[in-house]
Amino acid sequence: MRASEEGRSLTALIEEGLRRVLAERPRATGEPLRLPVSSAGGGLIPGIDLDDMATIQEMDDVEAARRLG
Repeated sequence: MRASEEGRSLTALIEEGLRRVLAERPRATGEPLRLPVSSAGGGLIPGIDLDDMATIQEMDDVEAARRLG
């Protein structure tokens, strides 16, 4: 791994890479950045109780198993 070869932490290597990428970006023109705004509706799946973490964890485990197999 490059970080260990250079005697640095992985975090330090990631920080350096991020600094390089940001330094390459063109400078801001002063014009405000316009982000897209979602108009999607949504909410919880019917029957989901956010106070019942065991059920939420079970649903997450089942979904993860479904993706794997």
